Amino acid sequence: MSLKRTNVYADPEDLAIIKEAARRRGVSEAEIIRQGIHLAAMANRVWDEPFFSRTFGGSDRTLGRDEVREAVAEAAQRETESGTAA
Repeated sequence: MSLKRTNVYADPEDLAIIKEAARRRGVSEAEIIRQGIHLAAMANRVWDEPFFSRTFGGSDRTLGRDEVREAVAEAAQRETESGTAA
């Protein structure tokens, strides 16, 4: 991987936290900053294709919290009963 140098302004308190985290984890401060830049890049990326390529038929209404929990619990129960749970 080729890296490119850049300069940024950072809050001194954030830099102090990074310095402590780097010491605690045994990595360089630059590595933690690179990880943060990567996370920011991925969070702001615009994808060429939609995340979901399929649509599903439904009732055209948003399910309530209890309905979602019930559906998830039923699916988990089916997986447990069939022995396919991870």
